[in-house]
Amino acid sequence: MEKSNKTTAIIAGVVALVVIGGGVLWATSSSNEETETPTASQSQQAEETTEQASKKTADIVGIASETPSLSTLVTAVKAASLVETLQSAGPFTVFAPTNDAFTALPAGTLDTLLMPENVEQLKSILTYHVVSGKVMAADLKDGQIIDTVQGGKLTVKLMDGMVYLIDAKGGQVTVQKADVNAGNGVVHVISGVLMHN
Repeated sequence: MEKSNKTTAIIAGVVALVVIGGGVLWATSSSNEETETPTASQSQQAEETTEQASKKTADIVGIASETPSLSTLVTAVKAASLVETLQSAGPFTVFAPTNDAFTALPAGTLDTLLMPENVEQLKSILTYHVVSGKVMAADLKDGQIIDTVQGGKLTVKLMDGMVYLIDAKGGQVTVQKADVNAGNGVVHVISGVLMHN
């Protein structure tokens, strides 16, 4: 009788082990299945995030090229051989005059600047619109003096919730659209062409 009880206990123990082991295996495989599904969706999300990031990381020239109202600026940048510079790592802050800003220049000024013999003058004007480093609109303070890549200075004026830039000749332009992020800096669209002399 005692021997039969021992055998029964052993059998019961083995059955218990099999049941527990099976449960553990089932739980493990279930857990694996559960983690596989989010991993697939996570990789899809990662791909989408990468696509969004690549759209957002166009360089300054890319951003300007994709903005119809900045086509004259793109033409000028190409004529001044500044494309490569503005596509480099930077970061740069570019105050980008619109097509209307260039049109507002005295008659014939733009055509003259775009002539090959005036490339240095054009380059000087364009680099007067570029600041080294990434300067967001929130970083600007009233009365702040900004050093440009060209070597000249711009003065910031904040009034009625608007940002204005005053050039070396006293000309004042409005920041029409601020903080357009680029992969190598930021672009602020402005209403006029800044002049340093």
